[in-house]
Amino acid sequence: MRTSTRIAGVLTGLTLALGGGAALMAPAAQADVTQCINQVESELQGGEAPDSVSMACYVGLTGDQAKCVSGLTESRVSDATAASACEAAPK
Repeated sequence: MRTSTRIAGVLTGLTLALGGGAALMAPAAQADVTQCINQVESELQGGEAPDSVSMACYVGLTGDQAKCVSGLTESRVSDATAASACEAAPK
């Protein structure tokens, strides 16, 4: 299992543990974080995204788009990819 997928699963588990009644959203939440990470990894052309990307995508899942984009650009992701990846996170 890729590290980015494993981190997305852990973050989803933490969200469920802290959110209580959010159990119905678990599969969608994991898919959304994974979609965000996958968009970044496609820019890296096969490279695995660092943990900072996973954390930024998780922030995007919570709805803080500006913080998600800034987190991704700090991880050396292009502005265009960061914006589209963060848009994918909360969907």
